[in-house]
Amino acid sequence: MNNSDSRINPRQLGTPRGGSYAAVPTSGDRKNRNKPTRGRKKSIFEAYMSKEDVSAGLKRGELIQGPLRINPKKYHEAFIPSPDGTRDIFIDGVVARNRALNGDIVVVKLLPKEQWKVIKPDGSDKETEATHESDVPEDVLGTCVPRETAKGDAKSPDVIIEAQFDDNDAEHGQDHLQDTLADDIKKVSLDTGEKVKAVGICGVHRTKQDDGPKVNDPRLLPDKFLQRTAKVVYILEKKHSRAATGFIKLLADKNSELFRRCAMFSPVDHRVPRAYVSLADCPPDFVTRPEDYSNMLFICRIVDWKEDSNFATGQLAKSLGQAGEIEPETEGILTEYGVDFSDFSPEALECLPQSLPWVISPGEMAKRRDLRKECIFTIDPSTAKDLDDALSCKQLPDGNFEVGVHIADVSYFVLEETALDKVASERATSVYLVQKVIPMLPKLLCEELCSLNPMRDRLTFSVMWKVTPEGKILDEWFGRTVICSCVKLSYDHAQSMIESPGKVFSPEELPPVSPQHSIAEIQQAVLNLHRIAQHLRKQRFIDGALRLDQLKLSFTLDQESGMPQGCYIYQYRDSNKLVEEFMLLANMAVAHQIYRSFPEQALLRRHPPPQTKLLKDLMEFCNQVGLDIDFSSAGTLHKSLNETFGADKYSEARKEVLTNMFSRPMQMALYFCTGVLEDETLFRHYALNVPFRRYADVIVHRLLSASLGASSPIKMEKEAIQRQADHCNDRKMASKRVQELSADLFFAIFVRECGPLESEAMVMGVLNEAFDVLVLKFGVQKRIYCNALPLLGFHFQKVGRKPELTLMWEPEKPEQESVPQVITIFTLVEVMLTSDGIPLKYSALLKRPSSE
Repeated sequence: MNNSDSRINPRQLGTPRGGSYAAVPTSGDRKNRNKPTRGRKKSIFEAYMSKEDVSAGLKRGELIQGPLRINPKKYHEAFIPSPDGTRDIFIDGVVARNRALNGDIVVVKLLPKEQWKVIKPDGSDKETEATHESDVPEDVLGTCVPRETAKGDAKSPDVIIEAQFDDNDAEHGQDHLQDTLADDIKKVSLDTGEKVKAVGICGVHRTKQDDGPKVNDPRLLPDKFLQRTAKVVYILEKKHSRAATGFIKLLADKNSELFRRCAMFSPVDHRVPRAYVSLADCPPDFVTRPEDYSNMLFICRIVDWKEDSNFATGQLAKSLGQAGEIEPETEGILTEYGVDFSDFSPEALECLPQSLPWVISPGEMAKRRDLRKECIFTIDPSTAKDLDDALSCKQLPDGNFEVGVHIADVSYFVLEETALDKVASERATSVYLVQKVIPMLPKLLCEELCSLNPMRDRLTFSVMWKVTPEGKILDEWFGRTVICSCVKLSYDHAQSMIESPGKVFSPEELPPVSPQHSIAEIQQAVLNLHRIAQHLRKQRFIDGALRLDQLKLSFTLDQESGMPQGCYIYQYRDSNKLVEEFMLLANMAVAHQIYRSFPEQALLRRHPPPQTKLLKDLMEFCNQVGLDIDFSSAGTLHKSLNETFGADKYSEARKEVLTNMFSRPMQMALYFCTGVLEDETLFRHYALNVPFRRYADVIVHRLLSASLGASSPIKMEKEAIQRQADHCNDRKMASKRVQELSADLFFAIFVRECGPLESEAMVMGVLNEAFDVLVLKFGVQKRIYCNALPLLGFHFQKVGRKPELTLMWEPEKPEQESVPQVITIFTLVEVMLTSDGIPLKYSALLKRPSSE
């Protein structure tokens, strides 16, 4: 373990005048680690093991495989999940990572126990002394056992970064939870030559003399205080796209032979290596006018990374345009995440009906139930063009209702093993950006032939139920149908019908309605669906469902320039809940139907249970801040979340903060093939998405069609279905990330164009010299650093078990007193978001509290 790792970066330690405080050592720039000495080429990285040795080692249990996650804030730290679900395995430094990139499936070999990472020194009742920075890697510095846990209670949070939920490397990706839950780590003061007391969870202190014990030999510590460390010996699957956006610069050494051939590509994402690129691929005047390109974004593909080089070899793919502009940045995001946004090939387009306008043939009509005269309508966001589901609700003479969910029949148009099928299976999902959609299927399909547009005959699958007014299901029917939607309602239209049940709507207030049906009939159907949905939803939560709605930012864009003009938090209302409830009902029905018919080939979605380690940390945290939350099941968690907050106007904000925390241990739903996952208990939580924005749904449609005897069984074997399911999961993850990055991009531009923006914010987590807030007006999370504020000093302590920072503000006028401000979880503060002058970077600053 190398001493240079514990250098302190003075930039982050701006000492406030006055108060003494705990400083967090941070790693400096690690890019120059392991610089080979000039002249002789020595290997920096180990050669990979042979395929045969890897296979044998995995079989014998000597090697471990898993997806690599690199911490976006501290890119020298990487992890792979432990196969037994316990604490992640730590991969320390670029060398141990051995040229693998984020997301790759790697094979690792554990390092000997003496090199494992110490999480906490041996607990004892006396104050724990910390060692000097130079003795241990900075990650281990200042770990100390909380007083309460020293008495042999091992439930305190393990403070290793495992909060890498969803690879979210926005402001609070992976290391956020670790910091929040584990602010009892790193309470070490700077060695200033006098005895400085750092108020930590157990008051870590130490003096100039080396009077504290060294961190104990890991071999002597019990496993619960250790984290296994490993090195990468093989890359099984390169999941990372190997593409990155970044900037090009001339090499520093003008006299080197390399200078004449290569430029240096520096990626924006520090988890990707810097790379040599050929000058021949750079713009012709780059060498003479490098400054013209300092703000120009390029895409580079990493093509090689030799064992003897700190830098990879890359190939410049194209220049995107200026950094900080919407289109270049968006194209960069799509390319980095491997999203195919090219035009569909002529071969794929040839699979679509060629003679337009397309009409349903009498032969096809004869095979389907004709529902064109029924009152069927769509409810979607006002901007939606791909209307893939419709609803109907008809009162029956006996007082019950016939409720229908009608889903566009995409499998009619996308036939197995065609060129179009191949493209769709590769894209696997449509990707929704702020300003546009990258569709999985050509526009002609998703916006026309498979979009349930009003007053157009369309092919559908329908699930129809006979339901009591209280939402009890008496009967169920599946089949292939033809519908003709009578109106395209937006969520706003449906919402106003729900909110004003007695109101008579004039034709001007609604989109065009088919002459076959009256506005009153449609309104009555919406109200009946709403009432039934309320019963279904209530029952679902009684049965133990959990819903965590994180705030979602939406933008209004300038029609001409496409720039964000305003932004607001999307309101999730009764009309959304109505649609969601019936989609879930249809999903369950379809899932059961295809599983009954094809137990070996059904493609379903399941929600894995929360990650135990993160859940344990969260329970500990709630305990520390005195929140009474029942974690025993999803249902009890939902109940506590909705009952813990009191009724003042900030109860919603407190709920948002907790919702954010609770979302971290939750895992994304995964597609899987029933024939491959033997253990049926693992797929209890069926929840299947019906719309056809995902390729998985195309397979489901085929299975459904075959289960109804309308088409022959699908040709895919269960293993092929599982491979496709895995690919769908990867693409879904990428698409979710791209969607988040697109919103981040637009918000950063909004702050730049319209900032500074002021908002109330609520504290989500307190560290020893920074704290995290949820900005209530915009739903974004930011970290606020004490040393960026005009403070005389600040100090961190635990009050009971609750972390607390006291900020001493500089008085505005010399004769005034300093104003103290106490920051703890759920504190309400005023913040200002301001642009940093670097493209797409903005900071949150705390506004000074008023002195009254």
